[in-house]
Amino acid sequence: MLKLSPETRIEQRCDARAMGDVGRQHKGFKPDEFVAYAFAEPVLRGSHISAPGGAVRSNGKWYRVSYSCETSANGLEIKNFVHQLGAEVPRGEWDAHFLVPR
Repeated sequence: MLKLSPETRIEQRCDARAMGDVGRQHKGFKPDEFVAYAFAEPVLRGSHISAPGGAVRSNGKWYRVSYSCETSANGLEIKNFVHQLGAEVPRGEWDAHFLVPR
């Protein structure tokens, strides 16, 4: 992780947290892929990133998800994190949003 740029490190760390939280907090979900920029570009300001248009894949289906995440200055420790799981993304929209099948 330390070999990544600080911006990439923050996004990767928060993306991983999003997948973990979705798997722990939503019954039956088993996330195996996350795309932070599927529906909107993430916004990074210092050690805070917001991903308003992300998507998470679970059990072969994609779902909209957004998150707000604040890390330590080095991007390794998450200080605050909240996410919102949204609706399933119809299969016909996957290609337009960089969502790959399993």
